[in-house]
Amino acid sequence: METNMVTSIYIISSIFFILSLGGLSNQESAKKAIWYGIIGMFLAVLGTIFGPNINLSFLLVSMLLIGAIIGAFVASRVVMTEMPQLVAALHSFVGLAAVFIGINSHLSPPLNLIGAEIKIHEVEIFLGIFIGAITFTGSIVAYGKLAGKIDGKPLLLPGRNLLNLLMIIVSFVLGVAYLNHFGDWTLYLMTFIALVFGAHLVLAIGGADMPVVVSMLNSYSGWAAAATGFLLGNDLLIVTGALVGASGAILSYIMCKAMNRNFMSVILGGWGVETSVQSEIDGEMKSTDIQSVSEMLNESQNIIIVPGYGMAVAQAQSSVSEITKRLRKKNKIVRFAIHPVAGRLPGHMNVLLAEAKVPYDYVLEMDEINSDFSETDLVIIIGANDIVNPAALEDPNSPIAGMPVLEVWKSKSVIILKRGQGKGYSGIENPLFYKENSNMLYGDAKDTMDKLLSNIQ
Repeated sequence: METNMVTSIYIISSIFFILSLGGLSNQESAKKAIWYGIIGMFLAVLGTIFGPNINLSFLLVSMLLIGAIIGAFVASRVVMTEMPQLVAALHSFVGLAAVFIGINSHLSPPLNLIGAEIKIHEVEIFLGIFIGAITFTGSIVAYGKLAGKIDGKPLLLPGRNLLNLLMIIVSFVLGVAYLNHFGDWTLYLMTFIALVFGAHLVLAIGGADMPVVVSMLNSYSGWAAAATGFLLGNDLLIVTGALVGASGAILSYIMCKAMNRNFMSVILGGWGVETSVQSEIDGEMKSTDIQSVSEMLNESQNIIIVPGYGMAVAQAQSSVSEITKRLRKKNKIVRFAIHPVAGRLPGHMNVLLAEAKVPYDYVLEMDEINSDFSETDLVIIIGANDIVNPAALEDPNSPIAGMPVLEVWKSKSVIILKRGQGKGYSGIENPLFYKENSNMLYGDAKDTMDKLLSNIQ
């Protein structure tokens, strides 16, 4: 395939990728956007493997087939509750690829570089490996935390910020030494430091900040891909990496804004690092039963459901969807309130509800629905904690003080579905559970929703 043809294919692929990103900003266009991304990637792979200077060997074809089979197998087996850790794991592959390609380009540099081109190439190598190594180990730690294999609490080493700063300074010094040809050891030592830095960076971040971490690693993987594109002279990889890097950075900013958090404070600290003592909560949790909640559902006219990670774990979305249909048939107003950081992945709840075929117009973002809680008869919270915590607005000593939350306590009645009396993933106490208009309904969310479904006539 001629170079001009490959360039044309890459341009078309870039257009599809841009359409894909644009479509993902809206629930109704998201499905079509995914197909745009699939078509764009198919064309990109096709243009690359049949491009000039590519030897379509048995080894290359074998690797492509093995990768495709593994990808299809993993995708067919993963459930929606495991999507956050799957995304983190895939980010690690991008980072590792950037490291390998950078080292390979160092060992076998292009032969036609002269003058300043050599320095530019060496900068590309260094940056590609540095960002890739951070992405690789950071993503592995993120996967471990999301999968529950690593403790979700932040690892707060003494002088951790100084340690991070020291690793960055040493890496910069090694970069200068590498550009001045002090030896291969400068590149390899920087790689090791970047691997440690990436792991420590995410280990110091607590569980409640994981949506920000996932989007942050998404951005890192994009910039690593862009750096790799410069190394390989691949324009499409540069464009795609820049799109992913920029969109991930914007998403990280949106996530931080939704939690009233500074991006650098997330990176340097970790959620749950309290500088003051949270106010004590008076009262006790009141529990209720299936029959009582069923009667409340039948009597209420305006109902809002707030899904959280507990719904994802229990895989209760289909039962929730069926309850919504039955209540809607009785001419009741039933809607869903989605907080920007609900779950452990941006958009996690939206995807779950879409999977359960909940109509898009039933699902509203926090800013759209927050003012409606005061006119709501009943709010049902399914496995959510921090996103409905009034301490964010009422207690200046709370670790989540200032974070915008769903103001569910303003409704007439609140039912909270939980497995037990735990404090949630972040370990922060929630005064909502003790309010007069709140009642706890304990048990597995799917089992509970199935029982409620059988009681709704």
